[in-house]
Amino acid sequence: MSSVKLSVAIITYNEEHNIGRTLESIKWADEIVVVDSGSTDRTCDIAHGFGATVIVEPWRGFAAQKNFSIEKCSGDWVLSLDADELLDDYLQIEIATMIGRIRPDDQESVRTFISSMGDDSLDTVEAMLAYEETGMHERPNISIETVKVDGFFMPRRNFFLDRWLEHGGLYPDTKLRLFRKGKARFKPQLVHESMECDGPTATLTGALDHHSYPNISGFIEHLNRYSSLGAEMAIANGPRGFNPFMILLNPLATFIKNYFFRLGFLDGREGLLWHLYHAVYVSLKYAKAWELSHKK
Repeated sequence: MSSVKLSVAIITYNEEHNIGRTLESIKWADEIVVVDSGSTDRTCDIAHGFGATVIVEPWRGFAAQKNFSIEKCSGDWVLSLDADELLDDYLQIEIATMIGRIRPDDQESVRTFISSMGDDSLDTVEAMLAYEETGMHERPNISIETVKVDGFFMPRRNFFLDRWLEHGGLYPDTKLRLFRKGKARFKPQLVHESMECDGPTATLTGALDHHSYPNISGFIEHLNRYSSLGAEMAIANGPRGFNPFMILLNPLATFIKNYFFRLGFLDGREGLLWHLYHAVYVSLKYAKAWELSHKK
């Protein structure tokens, strides 16, 4: 067994419909830290059921809340996840190999880990095939220590109405999420927060599955909330006047670029709706920025 300890950091607020699926995909980690900002549903109960350490903390903002959750982790390496994300089987096997849960020269360790994943749909034969596809068994000396990096990026698959949107600039949507403790933090942004790593990085192959938009009504609420935060960011450097290009033409240009030139139309009806409403988001963001400037 590897001496490398892996912690998982997650922030939550009323995520009872998502958190169980997320925790199921990383229940083999050494430590799970859930920082909750006052959920009124069963989020905390579900997290406790998976053995997670649950800390109730007033909302600080996305970046600050996530950095707080990272600070509460005690592992050598930290995996930062959103409550609506989960690791696919391939990524779980890949990370487990890197940190030493799986020994490439020992198939029994592979079977033991697959059993700990608890995926009833994945039998031993399929698990071995998934493991062989990673190519990790061909590099018996590979590990999180021998790679000599401080952070790992991983591709993210965004799902909308239960369909993976593969085109339109939405994939691979690479995110830095696995890092050596103390080597990475979220930058102070109101929305669309991203991490910066103080050291060399590499990219894993397995994917994060992002299930944030299971229905249209929730997606529209998300766009409304995020366009307000985006507007605040837009006026941070000074007031904005009413700009017809940003409010009318820029959303149209965004739709044409992503839906046609980036092949978003290949994602069917779901792709059409996503890019249509994303263009609305762009328009709302700059209209709200003008409104805020006007009020000031």
